[in-house]
Amino acid sequence: MGPAEEMKPGNQTGTTHFLLLGFGFQGKTQLLFSTLISVMFLATLVGNSLIAVVTATDPLLHTPMYYFLRNLALTEICYSLSIVPKMLAIQVAERKIISFTACALQLNCVILLVTCECFLLGAMAYDRQAAICHPLHYGTIMSSDRCFKLALGSWLSGVPVALGFTTWLFTLPFCGRNRVDHFFCDVSPVLKLVCADTALFELLIFIAIVIIVMIPFSLIATSYLCIVHAVLQIPSAGGQRKAFSTCASHLVVVTLFYSTAGIIHLRPKSSLSSSTRKMVSLSYTVITPMLNPIIYTLRNREVKQSLRRHLHKCLRRKQMAAFALPR
Repeated sequence: MGPAEEMKPGNQTGTTHFLLLGFGFQGKTQLLFSTLISVMFLATLVGNSLIAVVTATDPLLHTPMYYFLRNLALTEICYSLSIVPKMLAIQVAERKIISFTACALQLNCVILLVTCECFLLGAMAYDRQAAICHPLHYGTIMSSDRCFKLALGSWLSGVPVALGFTTWLFTLPFCGRNRVDHFFCDVSPVLKLVCADTALFELLIFIAIVIIVMIPFSLIATSYLCIVHAVLQIPSAGGQRKAFSTCASHLVVVTLFYSTAGIIHLRPKSSLSSSTRKMVSLSYTVITPMLNPIIYTLRNREVKQSLRRHLHKCLRRKQMAAFALPR
């Protein structure tokens, strides 16, 4: 029995750590893949950090829409940090072992942050509906107190689900099986290692995921039905385009998130092949968090203007500092 499959005496699970198999690339392919993931990871951290800093420091962006955007950016940063560094360690350093506790913690973070993002996207749709359908009462509807409660509720919504299902899953017996055919500890690949009846677990987590997905999705769908109805009442085509443009970025992000994460998480033991599951997971764990700040920046004039102002301020400070140096 190899070191990655040692069994801890007296441990009901029979497993002290897991072996993350990753993508299994070799040679130049592995180097190219790792480099690409590293670049995307860096872009994710820089892009989302810029969004968070700019929306927090620019008084012109202290509005509900940018408040939720800042929370979304922080969610993406945490999500990437919980998955990508270990993924790179697997591919580059071939440190495939992850401890039992670290695996449980990673899964807990994944469930928590995916749930948070679902509800944040719902809150952002509600904000757009209030802005377009009730512009005269927008300040009252989206008050600072309500925005804070919506954001806090989004962050806390996944706590009981994450803690409950992670604790339940990792107290099930694994009987020494520890080869996780994935690049991070997700529900499905870990669940396949359990050597006990998981029917009840699968049923309850499916119900929980449907609730988590459908509540925000129903809010998003209802909000956009109201938005479409309100926009169609605008007499000018220019006014309609302007109203729809404020929702374009959000719609793109919602589509990317639900079309990828939904495929994986709605079916804990799906019939998807291992390689297909990994590629779909890669899209919403690495690619989507990188694209979100790009989407919001390219489609949003206010964010672009704020970024330019911050860049000019930084350049002026550097010039002033250079002139202040003793000759």
